[in-house]
Amino acid sequence: MKKTLRIALATTLALLSSTSMSFAATPAPADPRDPADPWIWLEDANGPRVMDWVKSHNATTEQRLESDPHYQPFYNDALAILGAKDRIPSPSFLNGQIYNFWQDEEHLRGIWRKTSLDEYRGGKPAWKTVLDIDALGKAEGKSWVYKGADCLEPEQRRCLISLSNGGEDAVEVREFDLASGTFVEGGFHIPRAKQGVTWEDADHLLVATEWTPGEVTTSGYPYVVKRVTRGRPFTEAVEVFRGEKSDVGMFPAVLHDGEGHTLKLITRAIDFFHQRSFVIAADGKMHELAIPQKVSVAGLVAGRVVFRLDEAWGDLPSGSVAAAPLTEVMQRPEGFSAKLAWNPGPREALEAVSATKGRLLVSILDNVNGRLLSLAPAAGGAWTTATLPLPDKLALRFGSAQTDGDRVFAWAEGFTTPSSLYLVDAAAATAQPVQSLPPRFDSKGLVVEQREAKSTDGTAIPYFLVHRKDMPLDGSTPVLLDAYGGFQVNSTPSYSGTIGKLWLERGGAFALANIRGGGEFGPAWHEAALKTKRQVAYDDFASVARDMIDRKITSPRRLGIVGGSNGGLLMGVEMTEFPELYSAVVIQVPLLDMIRISKIAAGTSWQGEYGDVYADPEARAFWLKKSPYHALRKGVKYPEPYIFTTTRDDRTGPQHARKFAARMEEMGLPYYFYENTEGGHGSGADIRQSAKTTALWLTYLTRKLMD
Repeated sequence: MKKTLRIALATTLALLSSTSMSFAATPAPADPRDPADPWIWLEDANGPRVMDWVKSHNATTEQRLESDPHYQPFYNDALAILGAKDRIPSPSFLNGQIYNFWQDEEHLRGIWRKTSLDEYRGGKPAWKTVLDIDALGKAEGKSWVYKGADCLEPEQRRCLISLSNGGEDAVEVREFDLASGTFVEGGFHIPRAKQGVTWEDADHLLVATEWTPGEVTTSGYPYVVKRVTRGRPFTEAVEVFRGEKSDVGMFPAVLHDGEGHTLKLITRAIDFFHQRSFVIAADGKMHELAIPQKVSVAGLVAGRVVFRLDEAWGDLPSGSVAAAPLTEVMQRPEGFSAKLAWNPGPREALEAVSATKGRLLVSILDNVNGRLLSLAPAAGGAWTTATLPLPDKLALRFGSAQTDGDRVFAWAEGFTTPSSLYLVDAAAATAQPVQSLPPRFDSKGLVVEQREAKSTDGTAIPYFLVHRKDMPLDGSTPVLLDAYGGFQVNSTPSYSGTIGKLWLERGGAFALANIRGGGEFGPAWHEAALKTKRQVAYDDFASVARDMIDRKITSPRRLGIVGGSNGGLLMGVEMTEFPELYSAVVIQVPLLDMIRISKIAAGTSWQGEYGDVYADPEARAFWLKKSPYHALRKGVKYPEPYIFTTTRDDRTGPQHARKFAARMEEMGLPYYFYENTEGGHGSGADIRQSAKTTALWLTYLTRKLMD
């Protein structure tokens, strides 16, 4: 099983394959049902008038923050951390070697390189460069950003390389030969588009893309899958499956296990959480699997199809993992039965599913602490489960796994515990340390606590708090509170060298809230905050803030908040609904106009999370009150926010951030705004850009909460 197949369009918004999307250059017309909006012109993606506005507002923020004495040291420290030579090179098993994608100051866009497993484990590998992205971009006059490789099983010699111009989600796909280290002359070459591409076999690809102009869903994703044949013109591709324009999109995948079995799968995403799964069955025809729409195919292991259940499936409970024999699925796709493989306990939640050649790998949360499991097939469709011997009370995750063996890399980290890499034998249930990241900040005297706040409806909301052991309980500690709270995405501890060095080491504290809308306690935790029930997530976050204030850990004067994407929406609501609680708000790559959201970037695809304001009167009434862009009021004393976005963000789009800043300016409200012109849905296209954006917002926080 090469990859997890659960659609997760949230923080990574990664789809089944190397999927991407784009957005219209010109704004959609105003809808007469909507409130008057003088700033729709800022929805133009990158027109001259818009970019003049962006440059002017960037210059103001740069002048204000880069002149601060904190900025340059922060930038230098961030760049040193992001480009440090002693980082752990993230390893991938591929073609009998260990591959790694590496960026530093000499390789800003990065190099794809390889070494042997023995050399890698020895700590001083002799890396051989396979592909230099900086050199490729220079030769072709493009701002290429590497977006990953999909290699043909089982040989793993030919790979499909995805390249993005400037970091946007839209990619160009080219065939690459690992043996020669070159792009294949006359090989597969899929033009830049929003697309999902996967190998069917050595001479065929299954491709979902914008085959003709405008042939995409209302969410901006492809809905037609075709078979592309080697050596034949792209225009001669043969249609395999067609969805509907009202779908989120269609996404092909071909699953493999270590025994040579394959499963050709096409997922038709109805909305963000509901999907219909189709396979090419034993009769050679496309058949829909008889599974609920919130049950997804998660992989193929030892001749068994593995399913992730985000709703109950007959007697199989929501939140569990199940499996069925591949032979039954292929012969009777409309009537097979599955058996339970893993079932969560009361405080447990499924994080991810992957596999080695002969083991099913399941990563779970137990009260938001990580555990990794190895499941072996047993007689009668059963499984035997072993908990892998890795550190407790940390965030744990699987890395790259062998497809021709049972070894897999695993990662462990915590707020004050640097990342460590282990080599796990999933069959023997053993783990050996490989490498640990050197500390990036002084954690002496810091403690990590897991606390609970009571939300407005009485629900206990867990949150982590990292602070100095001798922290005074007088409200004087600057605290940065983070959360996400959407799309069933889990917020777990992570080791951030920049937050540690530039915030914790300087006396600040950091909190991470596990509010409803996330997946920390399974599907029900997410569903509690869906659509018009979303107020509970906003109340949960404010309740955590009040808990820290009531305990005199901090005070509104010293409390700042940060969030990105859906978390950026959370920040906008917190700022407009509870302005008295915070003195600083960092809003990153956000959603803020929840009325026109479906007209901006991929907004339509998230109606399963937020509702459809043009079809559902209750959703419209809710968001007319809660949409941060519409909730701003002249004369209200809001905390002065730092609003960050990127021009190349073709996921949430930069339009939300621009319009929010413009409306604040219209009302005479103070704010900071910065739009990076590259970087996609993130902080930057290279480490220098990321260091700058990090230094800017942490300088802002320092001025607001520490100075």
